[in-house]
Amino acid sequence: MHPEEIIRHKRDGHQLSRRQIEYFINGLVSGEVADYQGSAWAMAVYFQGMTPQETADLALAMAHSGEVMDLSAIAGIKVDKHSTGGVGDKTTPVVVALCAAAGVPVAKLSGRGLGFTGGTIDKFESIPGFRTEMNQKDFFAQVNRIKAAVIAQSGNLVPADKILYGLRDVTATVDSIPLIASSVMSKKIASGADGIVLDIKVGRGAFMKTVEEAVKLAHTMVAIGTQAGRRVAAILSDMEKPLGYAVGNRLEIQEAVDLLRGQGPQDLEQLCLALSGRMILLGGAVSSLKDADSLARHLLDEGHGYTKLAEMVEAQGGRVKNLERIADIDPASLQVEVKSPRAGYITGLKTDEIGRAVMALGAGREQSGQKIDHSVGLILHKKTGDLVETGDVLVTIHANDPQKLEMAKEQVLLAMEWGESMPLMAPIILEVVDG
Repeated sequence: MHPEEIIRHKRDGHQLSRRQIEYFINGLVSGEVADYQGSAWAMAVYFQGMTPQETADLALAMAHSGEVMDLSAIAGIKVDKHSTGGVGDKTTPVVVALCAAAGVPVAKLSGRGLGFTGGTIDKFESIPGFRTEMNQKDFFAQVNRIKAAVIAQSGNLVPADKILYGLRDVTATVDSIPLIASSVMSKKIASGADGIVLDIKVGRGAFMKTVEEAVKLAHTMVAIGTQAGRRVAAILSDMEKPLGYAVGNRLEIQEAVDLLRGQGPQDLEQLCLALSGRMILLGGAVSSLKDADSLARHLLDEGHGYTKLAEMVEAQGGRVKNLERIADIDPASLQVEVKSPRAGYITGLKTDEIGRAVMALGAGREQSGQKIDHSVGLILHKKTGDLVETGDVLVTIHANDPQKLEMAKEQVLLAMEWGESMPLMAPIILEVVDG
């Protein structure tokens, strides 16, 4: 078996066997397959696609290219949630807390952000004192004790995906559904959860721009998970506008805390309840989706989710006594309101531009390892569908650099689209795909 034969086989549109895929992926990790051969193979997949069986075989080969977490030391059915990345996406603190409050264990490994969509670990690290590094023994013990822990992905988890994604990123082969699906699911399978709920973002602030693309991706990922023996469901959610009103690490944690205390925005609440309900169902706490949704609603309304989040933050070294007003801890030195230069309806938001504006303030990173500023970001006061009068406050920008502030202000104003009539509004949940 030779790498060039496998590349040629896929280039010519033939189906690869499991053995061929495993050989190629293991070769990428060992160095027996050269980077340029990996790039050529990715381009062949980009143009020829993969069958469902090939895609599942690829995900499993990547999942087993390094360490695979064994969560059997944690009691119960372990669940996890994965988002494909969006602007203002702060669902994880809420859904982890609600699931843990329902008695469903969540042992979550998350990553730092790269680009304008932000990362879960960056958000949690914006809580002063919160530790995202933990050895496996303590990680398991915390989940057994309080049903929740969120730590940074580390060690030798899915090394093949790191190599292959790096090659795809510089060879214009990122946007291939088989490669996206296998990349995401390989990490989830290697993380060891029994149940996985996928939040697939759709729109200008997401990688998947259309519902049709997202549905295809959802079915592909659900099929991979099912073949790997996992319980999987996918929710397609709207990302034509930021989720909630806060964008920026500590500001987003504040909004998640506000929601758990009964004061959060409606779109964030609706999505968090939908995700939590399916996670609770997959975790076996109840026997029907109706009961799972009712339980999630009850835990939110009664404040049990907030209590559980505070418990997790305390367990991981974070400042619990300041959690209710987390945004007031070491705030940005400049907080400037941007007022509307005109009247009319906001008919659309270039959500990706909002994300890039916040990234430019210092909340995100362009390269892995780059230091970020947890305090900067923005609060939207008006979003798509809102009627605005001249002089109304559109956004409050939190910045620590006057020059970056002015650039962000200009970028945010350019991101807003205007009209004379109210636009049609998409629901936050566009579709659901269950395994």
